[in-house]
Amino acid sequence: VQLQASGGGLVQAGGSLRLSCAASGLSITQYTVGWFRQAPGKEREFVSSIRWSGGSSYYSDSVKGRFIISRDTAKNTVFLQMNTLKPEDTAIYYCAAGRAITSTVRQSNAYNYWGQGTQVTVSS
Repeated sequence: VQLQASGGGLVQAGGSLRLSCAASGLSITQYTVGWFRQAPGKEREFVSSIRWSGGSSYYSDSVKGRFIISRDTAKNTVFLQMNTLKPEDTAIYYCAAGRAITSTVRQSNAYNYWGQGTQVTVSS
């Protein structure tokens, strides 16, 4: 199983980025795929996820209304569209896959597989 995260970069505050998580070795129609982030000196935190069943999406309060998670099942890829970026969004973003259910989608230990991370830097 491999999860390849890409799309990070340097952007000014107010700008947008689109992250991609390309999965191989598993089907995103059978796994919940989530995005987590970790800023320097901080713990990893949940950002967003999309459930395998029905495609329900979940967001942290800090990104709700600015970020949109989606998936392309034909490409076996999950996307995170990040709009109105803020300096506090600066972090390494990781995608992960697991059998998370509604009550556990925000918990990192509900995910078995992790990608390598992609750096997002938002300048003020």
